[in-house]
Amino acid sequence: MNTQEFKEKLSYRQLDGVLLDLYEDESLLDYQYQRYESAIDKFESLYGEGDFEIYTAAGRSEVGGNHTDHQHGRVLAAAINLDAIGIVRKRDNIIKVLSDDYDIPEIDLNHLEKVDSEEGTSVALIKGVVAKLKDLGYKIGGFDAYITSDVLIGAGLSSSAAFEDIIGTIIDGLYNDMAIDMVTIAKVGQYAENVYFGKPCGLMDQCACAVGGLITIDFKDPENPDVKHVDVDFGEFGYSLCIVDAKGSHANLTDEYAAVPAEMKAVAQFFGKDVLREVNLQDFLDHMDEVREKCGDRAALRAYHFFKENDRVPQEVAALENKDFPAFLNLVKASGNSSYKVLQNVYASSDPQHQSVSLALTLSEDLLGDHGVCRVHGGGFAGTIQAFVANDYVDTYKKGIEKYFGEGSCHVLKVRKYGGKKVL
Repeated sequence: MNTQEFKEKLSYRQLDGVLLDLYEDESLLDYQYQRYESAIDKFESLYGEGDFEIYTAAGRSEVGGNHTDHQHGRVLAAAINLDAIGIVRKRDNIIKVLSDDYDIPEIDLNHLEKVDSEEGTSVALIKGVVAKLKDLGYKIGGFDAYITSDVLIGAGLSSSAAFEDIIGTIIDGLYNDMAIDMVTIAKVGQYAENVYFGKPCGLMDQCACAVGGLITIDFKDPENPDVKHVDVDFGEFGYSLCIVDAKGSHANLTDEYAAVPAEMKAVAQFFGKDVLREVNLQDFLDHMDEVREKCGDRAALRAYHFFKENDRVPQEVAALENKDFPAFLNLVKASGNSSYKVLQNVYASSDPQHQSVSLALTLSEDLLGDHGVCRVHGGGFAGTIQAFVANDYVDTYKKGIEKYFGEGSCHVLKVRKYGGKKVL
């Protein structure tokens, strides 16, 4: 399709079916039409009129398995109806991307080697994705793209994973006929982030953003994670997924985040293992005194959280598959209580004066009453909370919580069936 034909379809609102299928929410149609119109206008101003294609990769929300993936545990995660979209056209041997207002330097496909000075940049992510796909034997090629994302940055919804996945999906669509499975796209994104970008991360974010829908992942074999769809329509239960931005800063929290896997690993090493997934719970309980003496009480608590949280994930999956939503909500609540009290990742121990997540959870519990449950979202310490709220109470909850954290701080989301996808 060319840009002028697409603009005509937008002006006559001929894409209702495509946008509803993708974003799951009729109330978002006006917003998405405006968003796509602005994106195609921007692409045309950058690269001119002509043929193009559109690709998407979703943001994600962790539903269960808080801080389990780095110990080769289980998680439950969902693609959400916030996404990155890319307006794209082929070109020879060069990748040129403008990402919202950020003008990323051109990448020459003859020079995909890792460059240390590029660590921490978008160039590193793009090069890492393309280099790994090439190493795996897939076709690669150049393109011009304008990418825009409404995945909230710093909110635990995986904006970086969505960016990595959309680059992989673009290469998949332009040069491989969408034949690359989305778990491979996720692994390639993780490789780019680990090796080229220089940030250690698990595979959960990339997998949830690429695969789509509600998925459970078992990382017992991290090189070959077991990814399964959970065939459930959240809408049938009459609840909405809300993410509340508690406005806390992630600055200076690296040590807090790093301490969680480090302390869990220390307990695993006490038993001669690399990760807690390899440790038996009863052995852990039988040697609690020695663990406390060797590793400390907080490490023991965090290990205990892992064992219980890892077992909760299949229970959550079973509850959803059995359509027992009250049981699922009770498990979400138990996960939140464990994260708060046992894992202890709702505020930074180095900065106890700032506890926005703790406050958001406390206020939400009072606001929700019997109308929903809440828990810390993502890595924790600052940022966002998650709430499952009865549909007929969403407006009340949104108005109540935004009184404390500001207008627009509560995002009402849908689980979408697609992760990485060619839209047009």
